[in-house]
Amino acid sequence: MTDILDQLETIVWDRKSNPVAGSYTNHLLDSGRGKIAQKVGEEAVEVIVAALAQDRQAQIGEFADLYYHSLVLMADLDITLEDLRRELRKRHQQRK
Repeated sequence: MTDILDQLETIVWDRKSNPVAGSYTNHLLDSGRGKIAQKVGEEAVEVIVAALAQDRQAQIGEFADLYYHSLVLMADLDITLEDLRRELRKRHQQRK
């Protein structure tokens, strides 16, 4: 069984290679890197607001939005979850 983040990454990359009319992911990708980055920033602010003033379910929802939009930006930058995992492993090894 694959992780949901891996599944979502696969969908995002597939949309990048094979656009689907009406797809929100394609709308973001077509909007350009600046707009995608702006959306990631907006979602990060919403995570902060939720952390300070909302309930757990709202916090989880905002984190889900942030992760999704981050995956879209990563795909636009040609950065994969495996790239991220590799970097995190490297950092973890340096701390030992």
